[in-house]
Amino acid sequence: MANVHMNRRIAIPMAIMVGVLVIIGALSWGLLSKFESGFSPDPVSIASASLDGLREQNRLTVFSASYNATVTTTMTRMGLSARKTLIMPGAVRYEVDLAKLDADNVRWDAETNTLSVEMPPIEIARPEVQIDRIQSYGEGGILLALTDAEKTLDEANRKKGVAELAKQAKNPLQMRLARDAARRAVESSFVLPLRAAGLDAKVDAFFPYERGNGNIDRWDVSRSIKEVLAEKDRHDAR
Repeated sequence: MANVHMNRRIAIPMAIMVGVLVIIGALSWGLLSKFESGFSPDPVSIASASLDGLREQNRLTVFSASYNATVTTTMTRMGLSARKTLIMPGAVRYEVDLAKLDADNVRWDAETNTLSVEMPPIEIARPEVQIDRIQSYGEGGILLALTDAEKTLDEANRKKGVAELAKQAKNPLQMRLARDAARRAVESSFVLPLRAAGLDAKVDAFFPYERGNGNIDRWDVSRSIKEVLAEKDRHDAR
């Protein structure tokens, strides 16, 4: 059975957090500048600005973990057999494609003072193999020495190893940790600018499959920021 080893740095990478804080800082500075000019805080406008800042980040790495894949391949030729076992360590990044987040996925519920954000699904990047830590063991020296069996076995093991790392990355515990990290990152990106504007608003970031019937009803009666801004533009054009 393949061994699984979690990366100690399972929190959101520091570089990503810095990027999020830069966005939040820029939004907050812009809002404070508007307050000084007599601007009245509007949660929908603030959420729209936050959304634009998030979308500019494109893919956000929210979590990472390390795994070990142990795979074996056997070959038989001319009555001889050879076998090689490969131990392949690798790291996997869990990402959210923020470019898929649009104004239809963000809704403001004035009754509960809640901004709901329907997030894109977690995507698992291709495993990054730690080549310098790969270990390989072989049996069947005659076949390995006289044919290209070793090259064939190595290629098969590398392919199987990458597939095994990707499979391990989908285990429920790591997926839950990645989703929790994604929720925290997205919620912070919206709630901090709202609070900087003096608004006591809540942010509820979620994945579509997590909504129960009560939440679905609440989502149906709330309005997307796209609808609210379009209505405001129509009103201003009169």
